Parts: sequence; C-alpha cells; structure tokens
Amino acid sequence: LVWDVFAVSTYFTVSLIFWYIGMIPDLATMRDRATRRGAKFIYGLLAMGWRNSARHWHRFESCYLLLGGLATPLVVSVHSVVSSDFATSLEPGWHETVFPPYFVAGAIFSGFAMVLLLCIPIRHVYRLKDFITLDHLDVMAKILVATSFLTSYGYLSEQFQSWYGGEQIEHYVYLNRLIGWDQYAVLAWLVYACNTVAPQVFWFRAARRNEVVLVIISLIILLGMWLERFVIILTTL
Repeated sequence: LVWDVFAVSTYFTVSLIFWYIGMIPDLATMRDRATRRGAKFIYGLLAMGWRNSARHWHRFESCYLLLGGLATPLVVSVHSVVSSDFATSLEPGWHETVFPPYFVAGAIFSGFAMVLLLCIPIRHVYRLKDFITLDHLDVMAKILVATSFLTSYGYLSEQFQSWYGGEQIEHYVYLNRLIGWDQYAVLAWLVYACNTVAPQVFWFRAARRNEVVLVIISLIILLGMWLERFVIILTTL
C-alpha cells in the first residue's frame, strides 16, 4: 500500500510539473497581453521571467526532455505496481505473472486512443491542422495496432497458461470467460472484438488518415478497455 501511494503520487506530481513547465511560454503570453495590474503580476510570477529568448527555449527543451525521460519509467512503474496488486493475490483470474507488462501495454493502448479522440476535434476547433497533421494521426494509428497486438498477447497468454498449467480452478475461470454465455462470455468476446479485431483496420493507410474512422475506432477501443477491466474484476469476484 505504501509503495502504491508513493508510485501514484510521484506520477501525478511529475505530470503536474510537466504540465506547468509546458505552460510557461503561454503564461508569458498572457502576462504580456494582460491589461489589469493584478493579472499581469500573477501571470508574470507564474511565467518565471520568460522572455522568449533562444537561451530560454534551449533550457525549456532540455527540461522538457528530462521530464519526458522521467515520466516514461514512472508510467511503467505505476501500472506495474497496480497490476501486481492483482497478480500477487491467490485469486484465480488475478494470479497472473503476465499482468504487469499486460497492464502497461493496455495503458499505452487506451491512452493513445484517448489522445486521438481528444486531438482530432481540437485540431479543428482551434485550427491546429498545421501542428497536428495527418502524418501525426497516421503514426498514432500504427502505435494503436502495435499495442493492440501486445494487449492481445496478454489475452492469449492468460488462456494458454490456464490450460497448460493444469490448475483446475484457474482453467475453469478462463474457459468460462469464453463459453459461459449465461454469465460473462458475451462481454469477454466483445473485449476481443474491440481490442484485437477493430484496430486491424489500421493496416490500411486510408483508414489511418481518415479522421472519422480514427474517432470511431478510438471509441471502440476505449469501450473494449473498460469492458476488459470489468471482466477481469467481475469474473474473479
């Protein structure tokens, strides 16, 4: 529990610092445009003396790169710790050594889907098409395909290990997910359809560069990831 609290609080602290540093040039712009003395003082204090010089931009990019390198292992550690809370239990359906990498892959998978869902309308509303281009969306769709395969490997690994391990109760839990139509099999197959089958449309370049398709598949993926967590928790409980 102590490690959980430490990992999650550190992650959110670094995320907050990341967000604040990224806002410094914008806060300086607000300072320069402010007409009231109080607002000018507050924005000036938050902008930390930003003057848009080459030296400031160099320090800004160096700091951003450093925080990006720090945030990446924090993402991995947070989701690994949370998933280990499941994996270290003795409950059938949770007692899985594949959970830490499986949860990390799922977090990246659903995270990119959420980013796509947010940035596509934003690029239209705020006229950011020159900054968030179709090339960016294309690459993000490719990452969705890659992380879909990693997440699907977790599904396959669970089923295979429950069969190969020969543990009767474990085998029943995972087999029941597939054929227990009067319980949760429908939801389990929906998870596979949303997270494994749907992203395969991104093998086609036209789909990766079609914003409507990107939004629809992102919504399907987010639904699938929610159902995945629901199935993991409910089938065991």
